[in-house]
Amino acid sequence: QVQLVESGGGLVQAGDSLRLSCAASGRTFSSYAMGWFRQAPGKDREFVAAIDWSGGRTKYVDSVTGRFTISRDNAKNTVYLQMNGLRPEDTAVYYCATKSSSYIDFGSYDYWGQGTQVTVSS
Repeated sequence: QVQLVESGGGLVQAGDSLRLSCAASGRTFSSYAMGWFRQAPGKDREFVAAIDWSGGRTKYVDSVTGRFTISRDNAKNTVYLQMNGLRPEDTAVYYCATKSSSYIDFGSYDYWGQGTQVTVSS
């Protein structure tokens, strides 16, 4: 059974940084692309970032480009989201997910974590 467990969320001030982690188990982690999503209160879930199986290719939503960095450590079965220059509009529950494909542009996200809250005060 695939399990994804996010950690690292919290309450920070605008301009601060956080690093989210997502520990995966139950699947050959290094074979699959991974992604981060977020959902703010009253809004739909939004794609944030994705990384392919090797870490060689990444993709971001425009609103976080240049501020957030997705990375992975296949030896630790963990994907990270480094968030710098946080803004109040980044406040949301952040979820990691694993794809059914090794590549960002193929497959679908088939397993999800339970999420970690990120709150950015102004």
